[in-house]
Amino acid sequence: MDPDYSLFAEVVAAGSLSAAGRRLRISSAMVSKRLARLERRLGTQLVHRTTRRLSLTPAGQGFHEDVVGILAAIRAAEARISDNGGSAAGSLRVAAPTSFGRLYVAPYLKNFLDMHPRIDLQIDLSDGFTDLVGERIDLVIRIAPEIGPGLVGHRLATSRRILCAAPAYLAGAGMPSSIDDLAGHCLLAATDQLPWRLEGPGGAIVVDGRSHVRTNSSEVVRELALAGVGIALRSLWDVGHDLAAGRLQRVLPDHEGSAAVGIFVAYPRAAFVPPAVTAFLEYLRGIYAVPPWEG
Repeated sequence: MDPDYSLFAEVVAAGSLSAAGRRLRISSAMVSKRLARLERRLGTQLVHRTTRRLSLTPAGQGFHEDVVGILAAIRAAEARISDNGGSAAGSLRVAAPTSFGRLYVAPYLKNFLDMHPRIDLQIDLSDGFTDLVGERIDLVIRIAPEIGPGLVGHRLATSRRILCAAPAYLAGAGMPSSIDDLAGHCLLAATDQLPWRLEGPGGAIVVDGRSHVRTNSSEVVRELALAGVGIALRSLWDVGHDLAAGRLQRVLPDHEGSAAVGIFVAYPRAAFVPPAVTAFLEYLRGIYAVPPWEG
């Protein structure tokens, strides 16, 4: 396969020439030169270049879909060749949300690697949307109500989310006694996490508002809650230890986030699933059969 095809896919996944250059360990000038060479050979412009970000032309969009399909087929073919009777081997690239990956994936990797020493593992942590095919991710952990089209998803656990705040905040602002009381409190949420969709004795309810501090980081929201800035809706896996230690208290304990939100593992739908993907999926199922954050 033409190496410039792979470079083009990397440019799209990275979002800029400089980011693609860092991933490929070549200069952004070389990335630009090779991309221009590919466009000349194809006789069409693939991307619109701006100072901050790239966007695909209509021709580039169609070509990108074809290229990532070819790359996926090549990886599947390589995996079949190196199958070795079904043993787990070869490269495995896994993506996960930052906090969850740090707390409940990274600490468990040693046992997996001891069990499968022939797997070459790469872990990427990010709170942004992960394009599995475009970024050549083999398997992703997502915390969401559902898995999107084109993916095979397995629900590992429910992501219970509770309202909580630091004792110091509640001592000053008072403990809410009803959902309506939240309107008079400082709410904390990362970008796009409000409104909150809760379930309580009366059924589903939506709590809207504005975060007292604006941030794109869920980890910052947790730290703000611990510091006594306001009330947050946090996953139990994220704040369970803080609740047990008294650093946070539950607020309106008869209300929780929607039970539809789950912790999923997903991988691209394909005729052949590499043994390394299957091995990691089964390993995660074993870990989360009894969620460690609820133990």
